[in-house]
Amino acid sequence: MSSKIKFHLDHTMIRVINLEKSLDFYVRIMGMKILRKNEYPDGRFTNVFIGYGPENITTTIEITNNWDTEKPYDKGEAYGHIAFNVENVSAAMEYLEAEGVTIKSPAKPMNHGTRMLGFVFDPDGYIIELNEPLNS
Repeated sequence: MSSKIKFHLDHTMIRVINLEKSLDFYVRIMGMKILRKNEYPDGRFTNVFIGYGPENITTTIEITNNWDTEKPYDKGEAYGHIAFNVENVSAAMEYLEAEGVTIKSPAKPMNHGTRMLGFVFDPDGYIIELNEPLNS
């Protein structure tokens, strides 16, 4: 099927319990930038958009913090992971481990392939995949 409409992935949204801890992980440790932050007192939540480049040009993550939520969110069976490209997965995993990030699966070739992958958990237990860029 051919479409004349072009689509671009804009953002992925996750809900977090501790906004400061999540921003520390994604901004300080993973090197993303805060692109915008909006507080909605009437709705009792904060939205923060983070990314590696400007919105509407690069894909971003929307972090939503509902102020009155105290228990961790159920991730559900449908959630997979958020993936980040990194030139050297092994070195990145060593860095993340030194920063106190919980490792889910150490750097290793992917099952049935050769591309290096590693998996960690963010502060809210979301799975983060690190992978090498595809060779084009």
